[in-house]
Amino acid sequence: MSGNVPRRLGILVSGSGTNLQVIIDRIESGEIIAEIACVISNKADAFALTRAAKHGIPVVIHENTKFTDRRSYDAATVDILNKFKVDLVVLAGFMRILTDVMVNAFPNAIMNIHPALLPSFQGLHAQQQALDYGVRYSGCTVHFVDGGTDTGPIIMQTVVPVEQDDTETTLSLRIQKAEHQTFTTAIKLFVDGKIRVDGRKVIIYQ
Repeated sequence: MSGNVPRRLGILVSGSGTNLQVIIDRIESGEIIAEIACVISNKADAFALTRAAKHGIPVVIHENTKFTDRRSYDAATVDILNKFKVDLVVLAGFMRILTDVMVNAFPNAIMNIHPALLPSFQGLHAQQQALDYGVRYSGCTVHFVDGGTDTGPIIMQTVVPVEQDDTETTLSLRIQKAEHQTFTTAIKLFVDGKIRVDGRKVIIYQ
């Protein structure tokens, strides 16, 4: 797919939306040739919605508390994404585990970033897990989402050294800075048509 053809992104959020803001900035600067078709939040008070609205991006409040189970919530999410003709789903601080309903609807087209060097320290509080284990290096991983938790094919990783006096907060802040560049670089590769998935291996074309 040519990088000159804008791809449509659907971004799922739950919180402040710092990664969302960086994606918006990169698109508006012309670095990423894409359009954010919609921002969907499962939290009505997520500040990410305010960020999106300031840039004229359609927002959808889609609260999971109104659904009886995860699969029915995901089915409704797929309907919203299809309505907006989304090509790539981006999880930017979306604090829910996706079911097969979502994964099967967007195979190798759901991208997530995790604040650790996968497959180490999956799940929540990855930064504290890294500190508790005593690693010298942590970082972030962009991966496609599959049926597991932080187990999908790895697209990109960035290493962040762990300092001796790090706390979960200080390490998280340094990893977050790395996330912003790594995530947007991976999104750009996708929208430029430079990514191919072969089993668990992600092939990147320069």
